[in-house]
Amino acid sequence: MKIWVPSEAAADVLCDLPEVECVVYDGTGPAPEGPEEVEVWIPPLMPVPRIPELLARMPRLRLLQTVTAGVDAYRPHMPEGVMLCNARGVHDAGTAEWAVGAMIAVLREFPGFAVAQREGEWTYHHTGVLADSTVLILGYGSIGEALERRLAGFEVEVIRVASTARDGVHGQDELPELLPRADVVVLLVPSTPSTTGLVDAAFLAAMKDGALLVNAARGPVVDTDALVAELRAGRLLAALDVTDPEPLPRDHPLWTAPGVFITPHVAGSTPASGRRTLKLLRSQLLRYLAGEPLKNVITGSY
Repeated sequence: MKIWVPSEAAADVLCDLPEVECVVYDGTGPAPEGPEEVEVWIPPLMPVPRIPELLARMPRLRLLQTVTAGVDAYRPHMPEGVMLCNARGVHDAGTAEWAVGAMIAVLREFPGFAVAQREGEWTYHHTGVLADSTVLILGYGSIGEALERRLAGFEVEVIRVASTARDGVHGQDELPELLPRADVVVLLVPSTPSTTGLVDAAFLAAMKDGALLVNAARGPVVDTDALVAELRAGRLLAALDVTDPEPLPRDHPLWTAPGVFITPHVAGSTPASGRRTLKLLRSQLLRYLAGEPLKNVITGSY
């Protein structure tokens, strides 16, 4: 059985399995020869070029296992009969940790103090604080749960929101009433047609003055122009690990907008995520070879 894997590390944990041949394809350069023989494809972290064309050349493909929680780059192009599985859970720790760090960095004005340090300036003043605030988590899944666990010691109120309501979790239709209560809004929703542009001008206008928007989801979830307008008005703050477009061009107005902290899509790029990814890949392949049900199968919705 031929498997395309994203790295030598992935090959090392899989190629001792019986009748498995691993071919490393990290997404750079031309695709390897023999895509028509591939039965399992594990793409790299960043989407590879020309995904529809590549999938069309894989008649024997039966499983596409991503190393990301998001599958938006592959889902619209999946051939009939091919299972699509994501890496739900492996990036929970890193993403949740980034979200907490980003909140504190912006509210306590760490980026500004870092600039003052470089200039040798002692810029004493009061800052914001996370304590006593209300944090709304939009897209309350496994990462949202991990984030709430990490917020437990920060003396905050957490509002949980998902696409549909369930016990202890508000439905997305309640956002107009919930947004004005939140001091921090954290985006953790998947990228789907229904979430594209979800955070538009009306959404942002419903947020309270001085509130912080934290995007650890996907860039297209937020209307970038609307966000820039709010930042320039000085009404909102933002911490962004993802942007639209991405990578963000050097001359994009987001770079110079006041009150924004930007990182280059690194929330889940940690050693912990790497270790957990390899563990998941081996577990999935063992299940696949044994004909057992796989984890994290993507069906009608996330």
